[in-house]
Amino acid sequence: MSSGYEARFKVWRGDVEGGGLEDFRVEVNEGEVVLDIIHRLQATQAPDLAVRWNCKAGKCGSCSAEINGRPRLLCMTRMSVFTPEETITVTPLRAFPVVRDLVTDVGFNYTKAREVPAFVPPAELGPGEYRMTQEDVDRSQEFRKCIECFLCQDTCHVVRDHEENKPAFAGPRFLMRVAELDMHPLDAAGDTGLDRGRTAQDEHGLGYCNITKCCTEVCPEGIKITDNALIPLKERAVDRKYDPLVWLGSKIRRRS
Repeated sequence: MSSGYEARFKVWRGDVEGGGLEDFRVEVNEGEVVLDIIHRLQATQAPDLAVRWNCKAGKCGSCSAEINGRPRLLCMTRMSVFTPEETITVTPLRAFPVVRDLVTDVGFNYTKAREVPAFVPPAELGPGEYRMTQEDVDRSQEFRKCIECFLCQDTCHVVRDHEENKPAFAGPRFLMRVAELDMHPLDAAGDTGLDRGRTAQDEHGLGYCNITKCCTEVCPEGIKITDNALIPLKERAVDRKYDPLVWLGSKIRRRS
């Protein structure tokens, strides 16, 4: 990419009532990302352009949008991946209602977050007494890298293409949270009668997921959501429901 060229941008402008793409020609300098260009548009041509952002370092997840139809972080998409002749289209996340311009209402995700039962500490351990080895937490630690950009939620066709599924489906981000808790070596949810595998299936819509891996493909943290969280969660849920030995084992209390 040469420095100092003029790029062609199409940026969606509008609100909940409707809108459309607006054409811009804007200067691009070497080393810039798409968020830099959006900020330049605000400074020079569209001061009322709405965009959500915070850290500009790929760690807050705020600047999620769609670039040429692909869910991405504006701050982590370098202009060098496009040719100077290319027209770059920036639109809001398609799976969520538009507030204005590139800002969407992602409240759906916070609703789903509240529906996932929290970690249940072991009754016999007090604060400061938890002990785990690194080997115990290796599997679930990967999922803690999530920055909640909700790109996986946006690209998941179960909610992206079927608004009617939202009440029954938590989406990959929160099914991953269930998997994380189900794999946690100290989570005592089972002692309280809470079966995370069963609730994933019955209450969070795990069965809707058909493991296309589109959520994994757009994750900016490189989390293997499908392979390491969703597929194992499906396997555990099926085992608990249909494998007689696993069912019997779940009825036998663990020794202290």
